[in-house]
Amino acid sequence: MWGFGRKNTATPVKEWKVDDSKPIVTQTFAEPPATLEHSPEYQEIEKKQHEKIYEEVLYYFKNTELYPVCEQNCPKSDYKPLNTYEKAWLSKQCLLRYLRACDWKKEDAIKRIVGSIAWRREFGIAGGEFDKITSDLVKVENETGKQQVFGFDSEKRPCLILLNGRQNTKTSDRQIQHLIYMLERSIDFMPQGQDKLCLCVDFKKYPEACTYEPKVPAVGVGKAVLYILQYHYPERLGRALFINIPTLVNIFLKICWPFVDPYTKQKCKFDEPFGQFITPEQLALNYGGDVNFEYVHEDYWDDFVAKSEEKRAKIMDNFEKKGGEIGMSEWDLREGI
Repeated sequence: MWGFGRKNTATPVKEWKVDDSKPIVTQTFAEPPATLEHSPEYQEIEKKQHEKIYEEVLYYFKNTELYPVCEQNCPKSDYKPLNTYEKAWLSKQCLLRYLRACDWKKEDAIKRIVGSIAWRREFGIAGGEFDKITSDLVKVENETGKQQVFGFDSEKRPCLILLNGRQNTKTSDRQIQHLIYMLERSIDFMPQGQDKLCLCVDFKKYPEACTYEPKVPAVGVGKAVLYILQYHYPERLGRALFINIPTLVNIFLKICWPFVDPYTKQKCKFDEPFGQFITPEQLALNYGGDVNFEYVHEDYWDDFVAKSEEKRAKIMDNFEKKGGEIGMSEWDLREGI
């Protein structure tokens, strides 16, 4: 998502660290290890008045038949009913995340959720006829492994690792599509009880996997991505770690910082080692962990996609078997994941 500068034609020097004397790991982990003691639990409703507000929001979505298919100026004649995937997405925890993000203001939460339904349809991640952002569409973006879902942090959050220094494509809408695709797959990997991810951003340049010089994105692009993450993925960020930050990126982050909401700001850590938050058995040797991991696209991608599809299929199977209703608990939906 960070764009590109000139094409890199220099002879690459390998910067990603592995132990060549030991077997190389090239595929992602399907679930967190049993050795992680923390058992995540969803944040529930704590106040009686909030219970009433939640029930009113739930009633709205159970009793509203048609929804817009785009965010802006959608004609009523184009509105469509929710598909099965959208109903599963409208879980109890989903509604609560939006309510908390809107400070328990019912009308604001309803408006925001409807806006997210419209955005997800327009963007192409709402399932069924709205499922347009596919693995085949974005896989070229990940040929150098510039984004990786790999490992779980100490609280069993899946880790989405962004590596700007492995850039391989020109700036395009597909880069944003790729980011959202990987974000959605990170959500697939969340185990039962967990609804947040650990975002790990490494700005170091890896010449052996960088075919375009990394470039700081335009502020407008950064703000657009930030809007998507904050508005349409409320309370999904459990932790954000940034390392190897060059001067220009640091300036860019300072420019964008005022647009970051307080909830997100408190989750951010700068230039603190990943190993402070991720156990060695879940962290690549390159970052001081014990996993001798190296990204090999042919080994990683299809296996990663298959694992995420299996998890999504399990969620939908649970949804159908347990009643298929809006407002189901994600604890039930993610049983067996």
